[in-house]
Amino acid sequence: MDDDERKETWSEFRELVNMKPADLEGWLATPESKDAGQHKDGGESTGHASGRRIAEILRTGRSELSDDDYQHMRKVVGYVRRHLAQRPSGDVRETRWRHSLMNWGHDPLA
Repeated sequence: MDDDERKETWSEFRELVNMKPADLEGWLATPESKDAGQHKDGGESTGHASGRRIAEILRTGRSELSDDDYQHMRKVVGYVRRHLAQRPSGDVRETRWRHSLMNWGHDPLA
């Protein structure tokens, strides 16, 4: 990934991930967070694991991020954009749709 791609990824990630690390970690500790998303083999959901990684990335200095971190950031950007396009009608406050997005660091109500 070249410098321009890193800058674009950083910008998009910071635009879409609107939860602070402490808020995200607090959310990840809730039963609603653990219930949201797709669970492989009954274990942790993909989004929940991603949320833990996102909190780490948010706490890491930009110059310290690895190519693997930037690849994960691209994955987060893609997921959040796709998921936002599937917004259900009505009140979304207590929906699995919102809870899943929050696992990925984006609260659509923020």
